[in-house]
Amino acid sequence: MTTVYLKPHKEESLLRFHPWVFSGAIRSIQLDADYPHAQPQEGEVVQVLDCNGKILGVGHYQIGSIAVRILAFGVGELPHDFWQERIGAAYEVRRSLGLITSLPDSQSPISNPQYPINNTQYPTNNTYRLVHGEGDFLPGLIVDIYADTAVIQAHSIGMHYHREEIAKAIVQAVPQVDKVYYKSDDTLPHKAPIQGERVGYLIGADKADFNGDFWAKENGLDFRIDWLRGQKTGFFIDQRDNRALLEHYAQGKEVLNMFCYTGGFSVYALRGGAKLVHSVDVSQKAIDLVRSNVAHNFGENAPHEAFAEEAFEFMAKNQNKYDLIVLDPPAFAKHRDAVKNALRGYQRLNAKGIQAIRPGGILFTFSCSQAIDKDMFRLAVFSAAAQVGRKVRILHQLHQPADHPINIYHPEGEYLKGLVLQVE
Repeated sequence: MTTVYLKPHKEESLLRFHPWVFSGAIRSIQLDADYPHAQPQEGEVVQVLDCNGKILGVGHYQIGSIAVRILAFGVGELPHDFWQERIGAAYEVRRSLGLITSLPDSQSPISNPQYPINNTQYPTNNTYRLVHGEGDFLPGLIVDIYADTAVIQAHSIGMHYHREEIAKAIVQAVPQVDKVYYKSDDTLPHKAPIQGERVGYLIGADKADFNGDFWAKENGLDFRIDWLRGQKTGFFIDQRDNRALLEHYAQGKEVLNMFCYTGGFSVYALRGGAKLVHSVDVSQKAIDLVRSNVAHNFGENAPHEAFAEEAFEFMAKNQNKYDLIVLDPPAFAKHRDAVKNALRGYQRLNAKGIQAIRPGGILFTFSCSQAIDKDMFRLAVFSAAAQVGRKVRILHQLHQPADHPINIYHPEGEYLKGLVLQVE
């Protein structure tokens, strides 16, 4: 096995269980004697030692500033049952959280479009994140569960090369899952040639058998999931708890859901008894999805309209019209160099939202940019409120749900932050 030696004192972060080894911390690399290459290959499993030869851990090697992502600390090779143990542990966490529940179809509340609103007993849920990268001690791996199908995304070449073992471990660990789909065409780094298919079923149905008409349940609501053509793995599971909170504020309100994508917040608002819901997204595909989700759950006559329009233009011509507004934009900053422009974007967007809301209205506003921390985001929203000149109270400070855990040794994993504001 290839061995990576660190410079003096560069082992300190690993001794604190931070899972990343940066390229600047590496003193030298000793290749396996039988290794045919002149340097480690991207995705190779390597052992990491300090400058004195003490084993610190084993992980995936990768070209770039993060050179090694540690999979197991204090050992020089992966245990033979590593994938089964780690994925099994992740499943047990989700099970203990009560995220994996079901009812017979005949008892499903959504089978009846007239399902009564404001009943908080919704036990049916088969949509959740099974593996959340560093938060589940598997850096570079995302696994989302939709009923009987797991969707894997690899964010490192090492996870890509272990995809078959990961798929088998998922089926072994999760009783409900018998199909595993791999979707890493947009997530893998491109600094070295990559072997193997990036998209397709690893276990179960052939790709041709799926036409995008697949439904999964979240808190008793049905959502159409399209992992073939949709964003990420097909649905934004990370807003589940925040959608449920919005439902409690929706009774009798006129609601605007900006950047609606599949309409998660819109569907929850309707179940919460909203008087009117408008969903807005620049993508016509997203608009078609939200219309489908609303009709499936509440019938064709639900008090809902959807618009394929640009966000700022829509809010500019719809001032003082809504009692509740959701601003859940895509990431404005995907890396540190974009932070300054992103903060200006968040300030501008929230200023428009605060301007558009009626006195006494509620604003749900979010950032999913990992490079923007919660203090930066809060300052951007504060600046927007000051710019508009309205009084604003913070009612809730929001974050990602429990199935998107944050490794306490890896605070960079806290990416989703949000505020619920009351605007006078």
